Amino acid sequence: MDKLLMIPGPTNVHQRALEAMYRPLTDHRGPEFESLYAELLENLKYFFQTKKWDVIPFTASGTGALECIVSNTIAPSDKVLVPLYGNFTNRIKEIVEVYGGEAVTFKAPEREAVTAEQVESALRREKVKMVFLVFNETSTGVKVVDLKEIAKVAHEHGALIAVDAVSGLGGDDLPVEEWNIDLCASASQKCLAAPPGVSMVSVSDRAWEVINSMKARSHYFDLKLYKRFFVERRQTPFTPAVSIFYAVNEALKALKEEGLENRIRRHKICSEAFYAAIEAVGLKCYAKPKFRSNTTIAVEVPSGLREGDIRRIMRERYGVYIAGGMADLRGKIIRIGNMGIVDRQIVLRTVNSLECTLKELGWDFKIGSGVEAALNVFSKYSGI
Repeated sequence: MDKLLMIPGPTNVHQRALEAMYRPLTDHRGPEFESLYAELLENLKYFFQTKKWDVIPFTASGTGALECIVSNTIAPSDKVLVPLYGNFTNRIKEIVEVYGGEAVTFKAPEREAVTAEQVESALRREKVKMVFLVFNETSTGVKVVDLKEIAKVAHEHGALIAVDAVSGLGGDDLPVEEWNIDLCASASQKCLAAPPGVSMVSVSDRAWEVINSMKARSHYFDLKLYKRFFVERRQTPFTPAVSIFYAVNEALKALKEEGLENRIRRHKICSEAFYAAIEAVGLKCYAKPKFRSNTTIAVEVPSGLREGDIRRIMRERYGVYIAGGMADLRGKIIRIGNMGIVDRQIVLRTVNSLECTLKELGWDFKIGSGVEAALNVFSKYSGI
């Protein structure tokens, strides 16, 4: 039975990206890599929806890209507004504090993400250098629905806006240049459908002014160093994961062929099908409807069922891998990743395996109702 990876990343990888990794290694200081690197950077601009701003990749996980943002912009005692609404917002707070910054925090209501009104209120009370938030919080399945407005509010108060878009970019609307997002981090193993190992950061002109005024606090993540090496040599300052760079570039080519607008549409439709199926079998989604993520479907585990049993049966009987909850939500929710190459067939296989598992565990519902609900969603659209 083929394994179907439906966790919130890493995701199932585009076949072309896997095949690209079989290419022989090349000299990372030679002309072949220089050509690859230049093409990769241009393709990354398409992914981030920017023409003017730099997008710089790293051999690192998404967390590395978050640390890069902080280490290049935040000096000791600088204040950073970090709204809290999940495990990954907590991680940003921790990174800020590791670098000696002061994290100014407040908690968004349960099952929601932060809003522009909440940010505005916080910025009236406290002067900060940066607002740093998570676009799509994979631990709770919520997303920030008014990011554009939050960026505007941050700039009106003289602050940079930084965004963790690791699990959202490519699966939801986030045009970094149009929305004036100063620093945006993403990674290869989510909606891009490439292997893990590469993360990237887009940098606005406003952000470069701050970065150039500071001494970098990390050698490995020094953005000025990466930019200089590209401008002068078309190279990275340190040995890159060459095979993963090939894979990421191939995944970006596949993205351009599909069209970013089409990929976002596909994610939106598949998430709609998932949510319809979940409700049809009598389960409850964790996030409030307004804040529901396109890419992470968080579902409450009902009384009488165990999260571990649901995951185990889906994995062992049907080859479908989903995730459990994190931190305070451990054991209370299951999480289904809706990222990358997800499509009609993948959604229906996942829903069917969930239905069969629930029936085996004694959950009372009409078998087939979830699949039928998902099919009803897909019937409204073409090309999925």
